[in-house]
Amino acid sequence: MKHPEHTELKDVKGNRLIVRYTANERTNHWITAISFVLLAISGLAMFHPAMSWLYAILGGGQWTRILHPFIGCVMFVSFLILALRFWHHNYLDNSDLQWMRQIDDVLNNREEKLPAIGKYNAGQKLLFFTMVVCLVLLLASGIVIWRRYFSFYFPIGIIRLAAVVHAAAAFVLMVGIVVHIYAALWVKGSIGAMTRGTVTYGWARKHHPNWFKEIIGK
Repeated sequence: MKHPEHTELKDVKGNRLIVRYTANERTNHWITAISFVLLAISGLAMFHPAMSWLYAILGGGQWTRILHPFIGCVMFVSFLILALRFWHHNYLDNSDLQWMRQIDDVLNNREEKLPAIGKYNAGQKLLFFTMVVCLVLLLASGIVIWRRYFSFYFPIGIIRLAAVVHAAAAFVLMVGIVVHIYAALWVKGSIGAMTRGTVTYGWARKHHPNWFKEIIGK
């Protein structure tokens, strides 16, 4: 039985396609993404009175405070599965270090001057590990400040520190996701990869040549 990445596919224009993400991988990604949006909205609502109008998204202040930590658990588990799926694609190597040295070429879209990369570039890999660190910090600090179940086990000083860590990690994560979304919009075809699951041979050859060679070689 052929792996999905090896199956011959074509789009309506006859362009050959490569499977970049399977249906399970895309579902995993979108569960994580939707959870993140709900957490960002509810977290901002609780963070400052000026954003309290966001409470309405989850049915009011009380429901927001109840649902926020449970949605956080959903996101952590979903992201953990996602991380385990893609961990082996995110090791930094020498080509990634060279890619970072040529950040000027990256920002000016001079891809022909960049070293050949695999399934992910250095920016995507750094974002991946940033998300891993932030999610671990958010889970640990979130447990400490989860009043209904855990906070009474900790002294007030630890709870206050956890609240600061939680807010800081959430801020870094939100900035990282904004960059992630911008990069996906910037590189045409990236959004389609996570909605349809496929990319054209040309897209793969241009943006991720080593991954393209790996898939074609198989």
